Amino acid sequence: MTTQSLTGTVRKMESVWQDSDHTVQYTLPIGEQSLPVNSLIGSHVQLTYTGSIFCTHCQRKTKKSFGQGFCWPCFRGLARCDSCIISPEKCHYHLGTCREPDWGETFCMSDHIVYLANSPEVKVGITRATQLPTRWIDQGAVQALPIYRVGSRRLSGLVEDLLRQQFNDRTNWRAMLRGDPADTDLLATRRELHLRFHDQITTLQNEHGIQSVQPVSEGEVLHIRYPVHSSPERIVSFNLDKTATAAGVLTGIRGQYLIFDTGVINIRKYTAYELTVQIDQQAL
Repeated sequence: MTTQSLTGTVRKMESVWQDSDHTVQYTLPIGEQSLPVNSLIGSHVQLTYTGSIFCTHCQRKTKKSFGQGFCWPCFRGLARCDSCIISPEKCHYHLGTCREPDWGETFCMSDHIVYLANSPEVKVGITRATQLPTRWIDQGAVQALPIYRVGSRRLSGLVEDLLRQQFNDRTNWRAMLRGDPADTDLLATRRELHLRFHDQITTLQNEHGIQSVQPVSEGEVLHIRYPVHSSPERIVSFNLDKTATAAGVLTGIRGQYLIFDTGVINIRKYTAYELTVQIDQQAL
């Protein structure tokens, strides 16, 4: 029996979409190393929380993680932890009250995409243009398609608010993990949305400039496959804050979740946690 063991602070899994077969390849950053995860499916994997958390921004040791990986001072002071990150329509950069104007200029005052994703039902969402298709993968979407390209994060939130009249903006993670939904005609849905919200989009263009909100009409639906050998019938989620160890035979990866035969764990939730990852090669 061969056992591999790594210890370090973890970040959300990195993902690469492969055009050849539409399948996602995952790696887990742990400390200074990157652990390929797809090849571990079928092996016994154990994650153990050491009890230490190190702020993802300042590396200060903290007893509790805020906003997925930050100590309390950073959470209170950084613009990336402000409430407008979750609710972009509340962005207050234009009012001159951003916590970090230079960071806001780079992060918020840049092109964003408003999109449709099938995860596990059709939803709307927003992301920076540079974050595609990563954002779709993180949500476990099997199909995705841009609808609008907008010039700032605040505007993307205003457009998303319009589309929420027709679609949800949240992912049902339990349903997502149970298996793939049926494909849907996102191209037809996009055409319908362009027509339905034409007047409201024109109003935003009149207020902020014709280039501020542009309908996206080109491009095809992106199809995404995940390395899942079997999906759980009953979703049991590991909580490392209550029980320090999560273990089982790895049966798949989807979104930011590792799927075991004993339960699931959202790796992103434990950003900045120091974990020991132990892999039993005997099960391979």
